[in-house]
This record gives sequence, structure tokens and C-alpha cells, in this order.
Amino acid sequence: MKKTLKAAVALSVLTAPAYAANLENPLYMPKQNEMYSKTSVGAMYKVADDTTAMVNKEHDGATEFPIWRLHEELGYGITDRLEAYAKVGYTHDDDIARKGMHQGRVGLKYRAFETTDGFAWDIYADAHLGGVSGMTGSYGLNGFTYDNYSNGRWGFHAGTQVGKTWSKFTGAAFFEVLQTFGNDNNEIDISKSALAAYVNMGALPDEISVDLKSTTEFNAGLKTFYQIDDRWSVGAGFTFKHHEDNGVEGLATSVPNNPYILGAVSQLEKQVKDMNDGFDEYIISLSGSYQLTDATQVTLYGEYTFDDAHQMSQNGTDVKAEIGARVNVVF
Repeated sequence: MKKTLKAAVALSVLTAPAYAANLENPLYMPKQNEMYSKTSVGAMYKVADDTTAMVNKEHDGATEFPIWRLHEELGYGITDRLEAYAKVGYTHDDDIARKGMHQGRVGLKYRAFETTDGFAWDIYADAHLGGVSGMTGSYGLNGFTYDNYSNGRWGFHAGTQVGKTWSKFTGAAFFEVLQTFGNDNNEIDISKSALAAYVNMGALPDEISVDLKSTTEFNAGLKTFYQIDDRWSVGAGFTFKHHEDNGVEGLATSVPNNPYILGAVSQLEKQVKDMNDGFDEYIISLSGSYQLTDATQVTLYGEYTFDDAHQMSQNGTDVKAEIGARVNVVF
């Protein structure tokens, strides 16, 4: 009888659901020497709002679709509690002729604390790669027009996340700060600006660089996750993102010592000293995932963003929604 009971207990342990490591779980961290990849492809639909910047461009209320969004995240477990990661994002929007890398991060995450009852605390820091490519665009009589999604600035993120797992449910909260450092890593076409006459005379180049101010921004949010069974899981989240106003400290490109040119440049600098282009985002996300194998997972996701944009921002929207698919692989 005792032998039969022991065999039954052993069998129940072996046949109990054994969930594979789920990369959609906000508390997921790779084991030592384990590597993972998360590849996403999404399509975004936007309707521009009526900020002054959009009205000046006669783009208020205009629709942008499809805006293609690509994301890649790679991670590697240096130890069971220390992870190296990299995140890259790319956006392509034909409707406004704007494309380029919108995200670039490389850093480390450390699990500072973990308990047997499912509580975990992570701290992380990474390099902000906004300086990989310079900010490009043009400044005309209707304001500034972006060609890409880079701010041209380097910087760093520092953040923390706390969370807990209760059986099949996981909840987590995070907060992070982004500090960027002002520089002149930008190229701005002024051939159609108030300085166009001096460009046509050959007194000024048709492209200039300016010294941008440093900025401090932050993100915060909540993430939830539920493991339905050993194949299916769902997730939801809310994220708040604060984007600071940009500003110009001065002209980096040298100009002739001509009082008329210097006066015109000074007037232009005053207009962009504080660009009043900041905005806040409130992002709601939902996802559903299916575990194809122990190493491969497919996720469908959707995001809807509410925002509050300053009057010279070109990022404010009346509608902003994205749907896409993600493939997660553990190596």
C-alpha cells in the first residue's frame, strides 16, 4: 500500500503542468547562459490633432496609415540574476516622409531581491542610443519638419521594477528616468526658412547644426499577466510617458560676422529657445500568447494611446492605435 501511494505521488508530480519560461511574463529573467529574442512587427493608425504645429502644416486631422513599427529585443543571462539586454525600434511613416530608429537601448538588469513566495525586485540601467544617428529635418516658415525619429542625443535610463506572482497571476510596477545630454548632432535644412535669402546669396550654408538642451524624462507603469494553462497566456498594461520640451541653446554652425545675418539668426534662435513641443502619453496595452514549443511563443498585441501635447508638438494625436504580432524564442 505504501509503495502504491509513493508511486501515485511521484506520478502526480511528473504529470503536473510544467509551464515553460514565459517571455511575456513581466518578471521573466533568463537563466545563466540562456539567450532570448523578442521580434515584433506592428502597424499603427494615427489621426493628427489640432496643435498649432499641425495647423501650421495644414496637417491637423490628417490620417497616417499604415505606419510600420519594428522592434527587436535580445537578452542574455550572465547569471541567474544578472541580464544583459538590447532593444531597437524602427518606424516607417510614408504619409509624412519620416522614418528611422525610434528606440535604442543597451544595458544591464539585476534581480536585487527574490523570495520563494513570488516577490521580485529588479533594478536596471542602460545607454540611450539617440545619438547613433543625428536628428535631421528642415526649418521653414511653417515650423520644423522631422525627417527621422532620432533626437540626436546620447543619454541613459535608470529604472526599477517590483512585482509578485500569485499562482497563475503576476503583477508588476515600474519607474524609470531618461536623462539626455545636449549636443549638436543634427542637420537642419534652412533653405526655405526666414534665412533663405542669405542661403541664396551664399552667405549661409543650406544646412546648419544647433546646440540642443539636455532633457530629463520619465516613464512609469503597471503590467499584469495571467497564465491560463501550459500553452495560453494573456497580459495587460498601462504606461505613462513624459516627454520634455526641447530647446535650442545656440547655433553650432559658424556664420559670417555680419550684423544683418547675426540679427536674423538671433531672432530665429529666440523662436526655438523653448520649442514648447513636449507631450505626455497614456498607453493601454493588451496581449494574448500561445506557446508553440518550449522554446517558441507567438503573441498578438494591441495598444491604444491617449496623449496631451504642447502647442508646438508634432506628436499629438486624436487617435493612435497599433496592432501587431511578436515571436519570442529562447536559445
